[in-house]
Amino acid sequence: MGIHTYYLSGACGYGNLYTDGYGTKTAALSTTLFNDGKACGGCYQIVCDGTKVPQWCRRGTYITITATNLCPPNGWCNPPRPHFDMSQPAFLAIAQYRAGIVPILYRRVGCRRSGGMRFTINGRDYFELVLISNVGGVGEISAAWVRGSRTNRWEAMSRNWGSNWQSLSFLNGQALSFRVQASNGRIRTALNVVPSNWRFGQSFKSNVQF
Repeated sequence: MGIHTYYLSGACGYGNLYTDGYGTKTAALSTTLFNDGKACGGCYQIVCDGTKVPQWCRRGTYITITATNLCPPNGWCNPPRPHFDMSQPAFLAIAQYRAGIVPILYRRVGCRRSGGMRFTINGRDYFELVLISNVGGVGEISAAWVRGSRTNRWEAMSRNWGSNWQSLSFLNGQALSFRVQASNGRIRTALNVVPSNWRFGQSFKSNVQF
């Protein structure tokens, strides 16, 4: 397995990685690890494997990154290879710049987030595309539901792509609540996190976290 230094953004749907709570400690995952977007938001602890390339590793250092993107098949990211295409600041925390690609050791870890989950609503009437970000705990989302204050029932949402979940109901003019299930089965509910006067393109912070 290896690490590249740079990558393109977008496959998880996160916008500004700072406002969404991720900063520069991020990586794009190879197809095998990305798992069609199910890995978005998950956290990994990564260390340069000094037993193989001691001349390139920063000994005794590790970094915890969040999966925020897909590294498309390009050789290093081809299936079934597990590969992390890290942001430059994240890469430089564990290895020297000149190395470019280094062997690593990695493991899944919990995600520590500041503040509650964030819900960003895009789309149009009868199509709400909700980006769920800044998710703590395991970080990965396996299911989501939405409830309007007038309809007053929980509606299962479906994953559209990455961390974007969709509803095909008319929810305009209603306060919205969300229920989120993490990949380990734990569920959190953010009641009335979105006021009834919401507009498409707006983002709302909750006080709920895993």
